[in-house]
Amino acid sequence: MIEKIRTIIVEDEELARNLLKTFLKSIDSVELIAECENGFEGVKAINDLKPDLVFLDIQMPKISGFELLELLEHKPHIIFATAYDQYAIKAFEFNAADYLLKPYSKDRLAEAIDKVAERISAKGTASEVAEKISNYPKEEFLDRIVVKDRHKIHIIPVDQIRYIESMDDYVMIYTIEGRYIKQKTMKYLENSLEPRNFIRIHRSYIVKVEEIHEIQQYEKESYIVILHDKTKLKVSKTGYKNLKEALNF
Repeated sequence: MIEKIRTIIVEDEELARNLLKTFLKSIDSVELIAECENGFEGVKAINDLKPDLVFLDIQMPKISGFELLELLEHKPHIIFATAYDQYAIKAFEFNAADYLLKPYSKDRLAEAIDKVAERISAKGTASEVAEKISNYPKEEFLDRIVVKDRHKIHIIPVDQIRYIESMDDYVMIYTIEGRYIKQKTMKYLENSLEPRNFIRIHRSYIVKVEEIHEIQQYEKESYIVILHDKTKLKVSKTGYKNLKEALNF
């Protein structure tokens, strides 16, 4: 006998949640273990309860469905459910099991769950969605970065970022308020931040242009950037070229 698909709903609209619950009651293969009305609750429930499947709305207050995926330690299968079809291609590129455009029928829902059941029997309960989203190029530059720190979720506006430092598979984000660690690549952030405002000065550093106080030469063809708070950061040859182009000197 096949075990039931342990499922969580993350959806901010009560009517949509209730309709989905009603549909799921008639599908024997699914066991609903939690429902969440925002992304903060969703992150906690998914990491704590480790479901096989999550129904995830994309447009939600506080944090979006895509931002939620970046914060997950547990990687379930995902069925996106949203009223906005412009997200469909992106959802599939993230390797979502399926995508439900509201309003959807019970038959369409059952079809999506069958796809998940096939994936689970072929590949197990882990999914690649969260990995795929982590390095997905954004259509527009980031205006905020969402970071999970133990049990807290911080939403960092990019205009508060002073500089970013590479730490192997993670980055340390230094802000006006403090510093935060996030599992992201420097390449991803270099491509996702507005290049007029942020410059890659070294393989280990991305710096906000406004934070630069001066650029100093300390050896032949070797430079450092000094920030307004006296922080000193190394500049590579490519980084120096990037600075010259951005600052026109």
